[in-house]
Amino acid sequence: MTQATNNGKIMLVGLGPGSHDYLTGRARSAIAEADTVIGYATYIKLVKELLDGKEVIKKAMTEELDRAIEAYDRAKQGKKVALVSSGDAGVYGMAGPTFEVLFQAGWTPDSDIEVEIIPGASALNTCASLVGAPLTHDFCAISLSDLLTPWPTIARRLDAVAYSDFVVALYNPKSGRRTRQIQEAQRIFLRHRDPQTPVAIVKSAFRPKQRIEFTTLEKMSESDIGMLTTVLIGNSNTFVKHGLMITPRGYANKYDVEIGSNGTREGEKAGHSLSTGLNGWLAALHAAHADGKSPADLAKTYRLPEDYIAAVLNEPLELEEDDKAEETAEA
Repeated sequence: MTQATNNGKIMLVGLGPGSHDYLTGRARSAIAEADTVIGYATYIKLVKELLDGKEVIKKAMTEELDRAIEAYDRAKQGKKVALVSSGDAGVYGMAGPTFEVLFQAGWTPDSDIEVEIIPGASALNTCASLVGAPLTHDFCAISLSDLLTPWPTIARRLDAVAYSDFVVALYNPKSGRRTRQIQEAQRIFLRHRDPQTPVAIVKSAFRPKQRIEFTTLEKMSESDIGMLTTVLIGNSNTFVKHGLMITPRGYANKYDVEIGSNGTREGEKAGHSLSTGLNGWLAALHAAHADGKSPADLAKTYRLPEDYIAAVLNEPLELEEDDKAEETAEA
C-alpha cells in the first residue's frame, strides 16, 4: 500500500476464521516476518504455534485503539508489526482504527512507515460456506454492537435492510452485557418479513467449538447466540433444503432451470435484462400513469418513494441504444 524508507512496518493481518487450514499464505508469511505480534488475546491464541521468538502483546476486547497505538509505537522504533484480526482486518477489524490513529499522528501514505493490509475470509463468508449458499443474491452486514454506534442508527439500518429484502449477516449479536439487541433486531425484521424466514446461527466457524443451527425469524432470539456467533437472515426467496440454506440468484425468473440457458421463459432473452428490468419497468410505469395511475398510487404499488416515481415520470421514456438496435433489426 505504501513504500517505506526505514524498516518500520505495520501489517494488518486478517486471520480468517481461525483454522490454520484457512489462513492465507501471505498472512502466515507476514506473521513470520514480524518482530512483534499484537492482538486481542483470543486471536493471539489462534496463531500461537506461529509465534515462537516473537514479542507478543495481548490486549482486551475493547482496547482496539491501544492495539493500534502500540503497533505505531513499535513501527516508529523500526520494527515490523503484525496487528492481527479474526476474519478480515477491514471488516469490523483493526484496519479502520489503525488508520484513525495514524492519521491523528500525522502519518501519510508517503511516510517512512509502511502499512500493508492482508485480507482474510470474513465471518460472513466463512459462516455462509458452512450452511450452503445464502449470499448468492444481494446481502449486507450490520453489527448489533452499540458500544460505538448509537442504537437509533443501528435500528434505522436494520429497518431499511429488512424492508428492502436483503439477506443480512448480523455481527456482534449478543454479549454478556448486551442481551436485548438481538431481540430488538428480531422485532424490527418481523415488521417486514415472514416469521418463517430461514435463519442460520453459526458459532465459532471452523473452530473446535463450531456449532450450526437452523431456525426461523420468529424463533431466532431463542437460539444460543453470543459474541462468537454470526446470524444469517434470509430474504423472501431464501429456503432450507436437505440441511442447506439457499438464496436463489434469480435464474428461474428468466430460464427453465432444468433446460439451462437455452430454455428462456416467454418474454425473456438470454443476455438481456429481464422484462421487468429497468427498461421494462419504465415502460410499464409510464403506461400505468397514462391509464390514470398517480405517482402516489404507483409508489404504493412498487414500494418506492413518491418523489422518485414522480421524477422518473417527468422524464421522457427513451429506449437504450442496444434495445433500439434490436427493435430495428427485428422490424
